[in-house]
Amino acid sequence: MVTFLPRLPGRLADVPSFDRAIGGAESNVACTLARTGHTTRWISRVGTDGFGDHLLAAIADCGVDVRHVRRDPLRPTGVYFRTAGDRATGAHEVAYYRAGSAASAMTADGLDPAALYAGRIVHLSGITAALSADCLGLLRELTTRRPGRPLLSFDVNYRPGLWRDTARARVLLDLARGADLVFVGDDEARDAWGLHGPRAIRRALPEPHTLVVKQGGAGATVFRRTREPGGRDGDAATFVPALDVDLVAATGAGDAFAAGFLSATLRGLPDRARLRHGHLWAAAALTVPGDLATPPSRPYADRLAALDDPAWERLRLAPGWTDADTSGHRADEEVPTQ
Repeated sequence: MVTFLPRLPGRLADVPSFDRAIGGAESNVACTLARTGHTTRWISRVGTDGFGDHLLAAIADCGVDVRHVRRDPLRPTGVYFRTAGDRATGAHEVAYYRAGSAASAMTADGLDPAALYAGRIVHLSGITAALSADCLGLLRELTTRRPGRPLLSFDVNYRPGLWRDTARARVLLDLARGADLVFVGDDEARDAWGLHGPRAIRRALPEPHTLVVKQGGAGATVFRRTREPGGRDGDAATFVPALDVDLVAATGAGDAFAAGFLSATLRGLPDRARLRHGHLWAAAALTVPGDLATPPSRPYADRLAALDDPAWERLRLAPGWTDADTSGHRADEEVPTQ
């Protein structure tokens, strides 16, 4: 989507002007991964309008392959407006204009399987399932387990503004059960499914090999299926606390977390490091105003992820911190606001 970010705080009714940016969960993840050297491809539909031109150019400029994005001459590119406040507060407003958009017309028949399954990971978002019946059918098809598919990553991304009927949002639980790796916030699971706490979420989602439960400012827990002595399946749980950051805007942090975790997954790092990379990349998004942030360089992120627990808990990250690896700061000290 094209995102319109307010230039001033306040209600949408009162904000006089906006800055244009790009947004969308899957493209955010693709752009963030590409900016740190991973090969990524974004597959979607946009209109033949100027907003579609802008999206394709901006996403390609991040290093993402957009050759398989289809242009729709009959439907517009989706857009949305939001207020400057934190998504978690009651004052936060989001206005989606996605009904009848080009992306809402995506179907399983309209995708090229060779292009879709060429990578090591296919990443999906529950937002897509809310756009139309065709999109829900597409997600059902893609989350059906079949031999030979790449690792399937699914971010639940429950958005109340897109699911007017909470009962319908339970379909996200069914979709998540077909994935190999699932990201879900404990607040999302509570609001959409009535589940409380990481263990309850894992009991409801035993099928994915890996489940990541994001616990807001507290941290995140990853559950991974293991093989116990005697051949029985077990479930290892790892918790890593979140970082202390000087918050600018929370929008996009979940996508950045998923990108950081996926980057570490592609590199074969252990679960603790995967969670730490997720937190670091989320911190990059939390300290910028838009949906999309440049993550820390890989060597810098690796140094921070390797800190001992006390040093990790002492970290405090402020706007501009992702550039601090060239400014002479130690990895275990506060990075000042620039």
